[in-house]
This record gives sequence, C-alpha cells and structure tokens, in this order.
Amino acid sequence: MSESGTKKAVVVEQRGSVLLVTLNRPEARNAVDQAVWVGVGSALAQAEHDITIRAVIVTGAGDQSFCAGADLKALARGERIAPESKEQMSWGFAGIVNHPISKPVIAAVNGTALGGGTEIVLACDLVVAADNATFGLPEVKRGILAGAGGAFRLVEQLPRKIAMELLLTGDTFDATRALALGLVNAVVPPGDLIDTALSLAQRIAANAPLSVQATKRIALGIKEGAIANEAARWAMNQHESALVMRSQDAREGPRAFAEKREPQWKGC
Repeated sequence: MSESGTKKAVVVEQRGSVLLVTLNRPEARNAVDQAVWVGVGSALAQAEHDITIRAVIVTGAGDQSFCAGADLKALARGERIAPESKEQMSWGFAGIVNHPISKPVIAAVNGTALGGGTEIVLACDLVVAADNATFGLPEVKRGILAGAGGAFRLVEQLPRKIAMELLLTGDTFDATRALALGLVNAVVPPGDLIDTALSLAQRIAANAPLSVQATKRIALGIKEGAIANEAARWAMNQHESALVMRSQDAREGPRAFAEKREPQWKGC
C-alpha cells in the first residue's frame, strides 16, 4: 500500500532484533484484504533475509479483533483478496499460512481471532493471548470450510477428539480454554499483551540465531521455504475447497448470515 497520505494496512516496526508486524485495519476488525496479504507476507520475507531480525511478532491493531478472517465486504465488491503475483499468492492466506520462515513467529492475539484469524494463529510458532481473546473455525456454520490450513492444523495442534469437535461444530472457545488445550503459551491482560510477546521474543533472540533457525526448520520439516509433509494436505485442501465452494450451501450460508436467519441446507 502506498505510504503517501494513505494509512498502511500493515505496520512493520523493528524493535531491536524483533520485527513487530501489525494488521492495521481496526475499522474492519483487521480483516484480510490484498494489502494485508502482501504486507504481512513481505514482512515475513524481509525477516527471513535480514540477519538483524531474530524473531517476529504478528498482532492486530486495536483491542477488539486480532483478525476477522477474509474481508467479505471487499469480496462482495468484487475485489481480489489474493495478489496477482504468483510468489505472493504462494504465501497463502494473509501472506502467512503457507509461508514458513526460519525465524520464530509469535502471534499476539487481541480480541477475536475467528476463521482466518485462528488459521493465522495456527501458522505461528508461539502464541500469547489477551484474556479477552476468542478463537474458532466457524466455517461449517456458513456452508464453507477452513481452507487456510485450519482443517488439518487444528487436529495436529490439539487433542484429536477436541479438535474434531471444534471443527465439526464450528464452536468458539476463549483464551482460558485455548491455554488449557495448549494452543497458546500464555494468557495476559490486554494491556500486557505486546510487552509479554516482546519478552518472549527477546528470550528467543538471546540465543544463537543459527541454532534457533536450524532447530525450527528441523522441528517443522521446513526445506526450501515449504513444509514438505504438508504438501499432500494442501492438495487435498484445494480439491475439497473447490467442491464445497461450487455447492448451493456455500451460497446459502453467507446469504443467511447476512440476512440474520437460520440457513436452509440442501446438502448439494
């Protein structure tokens, strides 16, 4: 996004050896449009290649929402969420969900992180949450699915039966339960969120950077900018998403939500 008189959709600030990346659309609950996608992805690419950066924090502006997922209003206007560039598109939703880097990435979650917001959290290595944070993948309530990694990452990161319940019901859960389930590392008052995330990042940054980066690559199986064992999952994700998005239910869900009524599912 142009810096000339226009508010940046993503604000990037280096604090010592930590890069703080802020989704800066609080008026839209930090929903992801193309500018956010490119801004976050470019910041991660910068971090990966800048030896002065040892950790990254991703957060949202304001105290109401970390990220509300895709900008549905932009989509309704016919705007593209994904960028035209093949490289930038390959980063995945919000420039992060399929964009693994060697530097540790911490999510600092303030307020709601639903749908794509939770999928951003699942793409991060560590999570600090404000005590007012809310998580969830409610896509099945809208006739769609969690297609930005949520459908397989939630099962990997939570106990299987709990993850399946959350995926299939679309229920939300609060920060206290997220901590108990191991989805987040710490829950703090909103006013302490960024300082706590920075403290965690600085504890990581105090260690030998090459050791930290190699350890992350081994732990996640990152090779040449991709997690090899996720390739088949992403392929299945793309196939299933295409089938669901062609259905009548995929049109009925958002329509019913906008009209504030119960959806009438057809199963086709």
